[in-house]
Formats: sequence, structure tokens, C-alpha cells
Amino acid sequence: MIDSLTNGIQPLLFVASEGLVVPGGPGGAAPAGETTGTTAPPATYTGTAAPAQEGGGMSMWMMLVVWGAVILGFWFLMMRPQRKREKKLKELQASIKAGDNVVTNSGLFGRVADVGTDCFVVEMGISGRSVKVPILKSDVLGVREPVLTPPPKESV
Repeated sequence: MIDSLTNGIQPLLFVASEGLVVPGGPGGAAPAGETTGTTAPPATYTGTAAPAQEGGGMSMWMMLVVWGAVILGFWFLMMRPQRKREKKLKELQASIKAGDNVVTNSGLFGRVADVGTDCFVVEMGISGRSVKVPILKSDVLGVREPVLTPPPKESV
């Protein structure tokens, strides 16, 4: 017989009671088609919980230390290098002046014609056919000139 559990899921103890007669055992009539049996202790389960074992798991403080180490490791491996790259890019964008060749985050090259507070006026195009376009400072990835010469042909 299984007793109802009162506090959610609890570990169950196996309890055997002695002296119960199994059908067909001594003092009872055997049902049709069965041979006589012996006295066997039936298994019953109770809802009592087993006593808590000492030292079997992590303490709460140890778990907090482990999680703290994981978060600290995550910060050193991922967040800190990203912030360094962002800081370096901001410094680069602040140091750009008129006349510098730049590349944007969309891959377009141009020469800075004018510098505003939050944008650059970039001249894009070749020779006399150029267009001046305002571009946000945050959209400039770096100072770089385009390579316009084709790669040399290899002779076999």
C-alpha cells in the first residue's frame, strides 16, 4: 500500500511487515489453479523521508564561489576584450582628420573631406567623379587606403 506524500516528492523507505499470510499459505485456501505458498512479507511503502546525510553535497557558500568564478571567467574571456576593442575603435574614430582615407563598416572606401561633431563628410569616387556623403563616425571602421591595382598575373 502506498501512502500519500504530503510534501511533494520524498524518498520512500522500504518497510516489510511479518506474519501476513499470502493466499494459499498456511491457514488459507488456495485459489483455483494455484499451489499452496508460504508466508511472505509483503512490501509496504511509507511516506517518511530518509534522514539527511551529512557532507554529501555542496554547501551553499561553495556553490556561490563556483558561480562567482564562472561569471568572473566569463567577464575576463569575453566582456573585457570586447570593451578594449570598442575603446580602441573610439580613439581611432576621434583621431581621424580631413584628408585621411577611411573604410566604412559596409566596406566603402573614401577620403574624409570634413569632420563634424557626430559625422564625417566622406568623398567617394575616383578622380573628378566623386560624391561627398555624410557618414556617422560610428560607421567608420578604420583608416585604410584601397588597393586599386590588380594582382600580378602568374606565369607558368
